[in-house]
Amino acid sequence: MTQTANRHASSFRDPSGFMLVKDGELLRQVDPIYFEQYNSLKESGFYKKMFDARLLVRHQEVSASGDAILLKPEVVPFFSYPYEWSFSQYKHAALHTLKLQKYCLQNGYTLKDATAFNITFHKGKPVFVDSLSFDKYNEGEPWRAYKQFLTHFLAPLALAKYYGNDMLKLLQQYIDGIPLEKAAKLLPFSAKLNPLLYTNIFLTAKYDAKFSNEAPGKSKAIHLSKQAQEKILDSLYSYINGLELKENTEWKDYYSITNYDAEAFEYKKKLVRKWYQSVNAKKAVDLGGNDGTFSRELKDIADELLVADIDPNAVNHNYLQVLKNKETNIVPLVSDLLNPAPGIGFNNAERSSLQERIRKNDYDVSLALALIHHISLSGNVPFAMSAEMFASLTPYIIIEFPDRGDSWVDFLLKSKMEFLNHFDYYNKENFEKDYTVFFDVIEKEQIPNTERTMYLLKRK
Repeated sequence: MTQTANRHASSFRDPSGFMLVKDGELLRQVDPIYFEQYNSLKESGFYKKMFDARLLVRHQEVSASGDAILLKPEVVPFFSYPYEWSFSQYKHAALHTLKLQKYCLQNGYTLKDATAFNITFHKGKPVFVDSLSFDKYNEGEPWRAYKQFLTHFLAPLALAKYYGNDMLKLLQQYIDGIPLEKAAKLLPFSAKLNPLLYTNIFLTAKYDAKFSNEAPGKSKAIHLSKQAQEKILDSLYSYINGLELKENTEWKDYYSITNYDAEAFEYKKKLVRKWYQSVNAKKAVDLGGNDGTFSRELKDIADELLVADIDPNAVNHNYLQVLKNKETNIVPLVSDLLNPAPGIGFNNAERSSLQERIRKNDYDVSLALALIHHISLSGNVPFAMSAEMFASLTPYIIIEFPDRGDSWVDFLLKSKMEFLNHFDYYNKENFEKDYTVFFDVIEKEQIPNTERTMYLLKRK
């Protein structure tokens, strides 16, 4: 039996097996309890069908014994979590799960786990990552993961429809899914008028409340034909596919109201590309990337681009561009740099923090464009603290500093009102003094016709 000392911190819930790290490689161990299902999936060719349909991340068997089978899954460079997705990403992850369950039914199998944490975004699209989440389908047996799908997908999406993007972050608090009783209480009365929500949220919550205290084995067995299950899946798919979210956010169309001219804008683009190439970078993380405008200057020369932004509408626009243009090396992410996703779950390690995932993925360079004034003036973060944070993430950083004469900086300073004098330190000289404690300045250029200076810095 493979030693569990190398078990991945996120992999302990499924008795069928677990993920582990061995000699620097991420592997999946299949335990004997799952051998029958694994061999059926393998020998029937269903694994291959799911691989070819891009429903399941590919794996290959690397060893097999009576104690364990080891699989090597395709590498997913960056693993995002549901509370870091835009609305369209979340919606497409839900649709992917429904497609997968229907495909399983059509081939004599069923999906036993429908947690949103089994989906991530790889090569521009959602993909299911757990090779052990499948079981043989028994005629008449309802979908065991139905309620899990409701709590992980339908409830957050329905709440987002009525209350906005922030509802999609709830799985950070409810790691096992939003309780249906709570979702039913939060949804407005008008939601009851929708037959799908009434059946799948309100009635299911009532059923759960009625039978939650009943002794095991006492409740009546439910028989549901395959055709009836497919109808339920189709109705869920149709409802979720038609969901739209109309919510204005502060930074939507940010670049259409930028405070510098087209010449300066193009100059900045070319400078980012030039400096990225000068350090022989392969992977970048754009920490305030808005809709990905500047990261796209690198898409033909970068292996991977993680583009994070606080604004979910901007991230959603970025994601839709990724799909439209088939930009398989761009990963859009919703993240507030002043409050990034922490480590949560068991031992605070079941779902790792955003910064830990960035560090482990060995990005070469960070982009921090039009960002430092928001960190320093909106978040009140001293230069020395942001410099230390950036230095912990990547060896290089391309950072833009807007000085006090910049219109956005002037706006932020004036918003401080009677505390304005507390921000006298905000100037280029102090920025350079504090940042050169952690970085060496490789290059420095002022953007023409602006009060903004670009820096290429190397970690000391």
